[in-house]
Amino acid sequence: MEHETARLNALRLQEASAPKNIVSLPINRGTTLGELLLRADIDSPTTYQIIQAARPVMNFQRLRRGQNILLVRSGVGQFESLLYRPSPGEEIRIARRGDKFEATSTHIPGTTAVVTLQGVVLSSLFDAVLDAGEHPELAVRLADVFAWDLDFYTDPQPNDTFRLVFEKTSYSADQSSFYGRILAAEYINGGHLHQAVLFDDHSGRPGYYSPAGESLQKAFLRSPLKFAARISSHYSVKRFHPVLKRYRPHLGTDYAAPTGTPVQAVAAGRVLHAGRLGGDGIMVRLKHANGYETYYLHLSRLLVRTGQAVEQGQRIGLVGASGLATGPHLDFRVRRVGRFVDFEAIELPHAMPVSDERFAEFAAQRDHWLSKLNEVSTASQTKGTALSHAANQNRLAR
Repeated sequence: MEHETARLNALRLQEASAPKNIVSLPINRGTTLGELLLRADIDSPTTYQIIQAARPVMNFQRLRRGQNILLVRSGVGQFESLLYRPSPGEEIRIARRGDKFEATSTHIPGTTAVVTLQGVVLSSLFDAVLDAGEHPELAVRLADVFAWDLDFYTDPQPNDTFRLVFEKTSYSADQSSFYGRILAAEYINGGHLHQAVLFDDHSGRPGYYSPAGESLQKAFLRSPLKFAARISSHYSVKRFHPVLKRYRPHLGTDYAAPTGTPVQAVAAGRVLHAGRLGGDGIMVRLKHANGYETYYLHLSRLLVRTGQAVEQGQRIGLVGASGLATGPHLDFRVRRVGRFVDFEAIELPHAMPVSDERFAEFAAQRDHWLSKLNEVSTASQTKGTALSHAANQNRLAR
């Protein structure tokens, strides 16, 4: 009895001391709260209780596309709370209180300002944004701006720099803040300049464009994952297979990542297959426009079903080691008109540029926001350098 009590106390202490797990869940067209939670690996009974608690406060069956839900779990993975802001002045919070779940809706008066931020990447974009005094959610948003040109798993280099102009609403009641639109952004990767300006296209839909008016959006994202993984094996017509112990073609790119890492669709399409398939393990196969198909192999869990339509960036599964795999990783493959191709080498087509009729309007907006990027004061630069230096010293001391 004393041994069991000691064990339970040790588990409680472990949970209390473990760092919180905070995840930003993007809302796609037609997404429901239940689908989001299940994709985030929240179990079905807990998901049901959360939805029931939310019903008196708001109908979560139809969430607003383009927004995010902030999910907080304990260090051992137990659901603690979620936060959803359908508008900058409204906050929906659902929290666990013992065995029960409570939902509240609060109107929070806030002050919105246009903010300029800069930073230096020493280890990762996440750390750099934290060092600059902002929340990691902003790192995710910045990565999304350049997701078609930069793979933030593999491309960032030490001393890369970034600057951005964005909307930020601050709430004095609880000292929290809400990120609005990123209006302009700059990322210098290994000396190569990437810039983006927000502008509405001909249909009124916002998108990011280069200073020349070219759309940054492409048919494919640059990676099926977002952060902190490495490419462990490249496309090859002759590679030694670690399980079969013989040479054979490897027609994809392997990303080494922990089990449970979310996998995203690199392009909009339809699910041709979602299930187990021999040595490929649990896999998803998507059909896209213009004769393209993508394959996501060795998953630990599926988040889509055969026949389902998916959007670019939608989570479709979790990294695993099913099938012929020596460890957790994603084997990602691309087939074009019936032939597998090297995804790292293909040129990704752009969306439509700014039209001639609207280019003068775009140029005025571009010049305004890019000038804001250059208005970072000397004091802000000194502060950012000091923060980055301090963060680097802390990492070296660990």
